Amino acid sequence: MLTENNATARHKGFLRYFKNTSWMMAEQGLRLISGLFVGIWVARYLGPEQFGIFSYALAFTAIFAGIAKLGLDGIIVRELVNQPLRRDQLMATAFWLKIIGACMVMALMALILPFMSSDKITNIYISIIAAGLLFQSFEIVEFYFQSQVMAKFVSICKVVQLFISSLIKIALVIMQADLLWFVLVVLFDTIILALSYIAAYKYNKLKLPLLNFDMKVAKSLLHDCWPLIFASVVTMIYMRIDQVMIKQMLGDYEVGIYSAAVRLSEVVYFIPVIISASIFPAILNAKKVSSTLYVKRFRQLYAFMIWLAISIALATSLLGEFVVSMLYGSAYVEAAQVLIIHTWSAVFVFLGVAFSKYLLAENLTKIDFLRTLAGAVFNVLLNLWLIPLHGVVGAAIATLISQFIVNVAYDFFDKRLHKQLKIKIEAFFMPWKVFIN
Repeated sequence: MLTENNATARHKGFLRYFKNTSWMMAEQGLRLISGLFVGIWVARYLGPEQFGIFSYALAFTAIFAGIAKLGLDGIIVRELVNQPLRRDQLMATAFWLKIIGACMVMALMALILPFMSSDKITNIYISIIAAGLLFQSFEIVEFYFQSQVMAKFVSICKVVQLFISSLIKIALVIMQADLLWFVLVVLFDTIILALSYIAAYKYNKLKLPLLNFDMKVAKSLLHDCWPLIFASVVTMIYMRIDQVMIKQMLGDYEVGIYSAAVRLSEVVYFIPVIISASIFPAILNAKKVSSTLYVKRFRQLYAFMIWLAISIALATSLLGEFVVSMLYGSAYVEAAQVLIIHTWSAVFVFLGVAFSKYLLAENLTKIDFLRTLAGAVFNVLLNLWLIPLHGVVGAAIATLISQFIVNVAYDFFDKRLHKQLKIKIEAFFMPWKVFIN
């Protein structure tokens, strides 16, 4: 009877987590569709130069957003799970820490912007988008729902925000609005999401405990999160510095061309995340059975990721010009060459997502940070070298090389990863052997 009860409990637990994941997947799917179609429509309307200004403002703000978050996201979820009775203190303290972090970032950006090559109007756009960091403090509601495995409410809030935002953008295109209005939509998005979070929290008959700030809790949270602040900043530099550097070295038009290509190239990046997340529990179970089976599962995962990405890159290389012309129009024809080169980065991105699961399974997460730091450094250096020589194509080449360095070449310099490097090479050059054996 006890066994039957345990089985029932496990079944209910599985269903709970499955439903939780399904809500998140559905929301991401809708966001992907909206971003692809509405985002492309906006890009076509604005044209390369205006779209370049818009993309630069978003990229510049994103780099500093990691500081504003203070690395609290995962830590708050963890603490809400471990200390549910201290919910009010944790949420209130995190809220005000995020407010302080946002104010600090906005002040820092105000000091830096005058020394950038961007004009006053672009700086105003950046300041408007940065103001949204204040409203991101209401993410504490999302953290609470995550800790309670209640992603349904978070997903509904995000879908509401996405629906309203998409309608407004479509209306602005139809009315032929100025770029300023599209910038204001970015700020409006954060406000709508904050209001949605508050409504969802109250719907669950809960009251936001914003007056329960606790200095001891704040010190404890900051002690735990400071390494994550650095990690977050490094990650955003790695992901967005190319657009900022293109703006500084070439101009707005080139940022627009490059950003259009990157949006298409990165649209498939959710695929390895979903596959790795769904297979990861099976890999952990294989580790319990035998080390041989454990290694085999990772070898198979690497091979599948690599050749799936190669298939996507080959198709994109063949159809790149047609896809860019069809989606963006003749104004973005130069983005085709960038897309063809940038899409091959997916081979190493897909492999890297799978590899990060190995590092997580082996508790080698520090390596994950170090390789991201290496990628950020090499990406900046390669951009400094290649952008003046080859323009936006040089930035795409820099991304491709830095992804190779992070997810393959880095393994040469760490003895702990030599076996993984061998497995990756086998997965690339001998995929038939991987699956037959």
